[in-house]
Amino acid sequence: MRDIADAAGRVIAVGIPGPALDAATTEAIEAIGPGAVVLFRRNVETPEQLGALVDALHGLPSRPLVAIDHEGGRVTRLGPPFSAFPPAAELGRAGVDSARAVGEAIGRELASVGIDVDFAPVLDVGADDASFVGDRAFSSDARRVAELGLAFAAGLTAAGVAPCGKHFPGHGATATDSHHERPVVTRSRAEILERELVPFRAAAAAHVPMLLSGHVVYPALDPEHIATLSPGIATTLLRRDIGFRGVLWGDDLSMRAVSDYLTPPEAAVAAIAAGVDGVLIVHDLELGRRAKQQLVAAVEGGTLPARRLREAAQRIASVPARRAAAPLELPCNAHAELAERVRVMAATQRA
Repeated sequence: MRDIADAAGRVIAVGIPGPALDAATTEAIEAIGPGAVVLFRRNVETPEQLGALVDALHGLPSRPLVAIDHEGGRVTRLGPPFSAFPPAAELGRAGVDSARAVGEAIGRELASVGIDVDFAPVLDVGADDASFVGDRAFSSDARRVAELGLAFAAGLTAAGVAPCGKHFPGHGATATDSHHERPVVTRSRAEILERELVPFRAAAAAHVPMLLSGHVVYPALDPEHIATLSPGIATTLLRRDIGFRGVLWGDDLSMRAVSDYLTPPEAAVAAIAAGVDGVLIVHDLELGRRAKQQLVAAVEGGTLPARRLREAAQRIASVPARRAAAPLELPCNAHAELAERVRVMAATQRA
């Protein structure tokens, strides 16, 4: 069952506590063998330090992808000398060319420190000022979100960084934050198909390599489960109906939309069984270790098919990783000028 243990580690993405790999952190990560490590502000001091950390992570035995949430606007993990870019809503007003240019600029900065994956763009369709997503959405028009989101993703790809669209099947119509409670969207199935799913269908057709699910209940699609734990959403809808062939990540399992109901290790088994390929457990390495153990036990006990676990692990392993930083001098004046042009264009369109 060694291959099962390896696969169980591969489907987990972990976080680390600080800006360097100390002995205890290294030992914990090697015990899990994760498919990805997700970075946060707590891991960042300087570009030089960050590049060295990413190199060290890439050198671990499981050769994990290194990922980050770096959208621009209020979801920005990297401070100066990295560039500050405007949020998606401003890119939406500035236009498709601006969305692609900012995606590529963000990608170049991430690539300069060796990062493989950006959990962006947001493909949620904006609703109103009460939406949890707010200015992280490109637009309240579904087709416009698709057009802008794919442009942003193309920019990241051009820079050598893999995009990951989120939060499938859509978080834009929620007023609550899944970090704190379980959101419910009461739209009809027809409304969901015609609105929320439009950008995700476009992403699948364009072969965007990764999507990330939201911890949202859509009763019209599945009255019992959040999307991350729903076979009807993660497998039937996304794989069969939409035809997505890339990696589906499940958002952090420590969020209360999940953890109020299941422990992260229990949720990891349920998510992989439902059709998710990888799960984020990014604030506690011990929970990641327990999740690996529980996945192995589920296969041994017959509650999780070994084929499903291997399939998920193989999808993650197939994502090409960046193994060398791409040279870029920071701060980058051209990127600062781009950000300012976009802000001016967006302000003009608002006026």
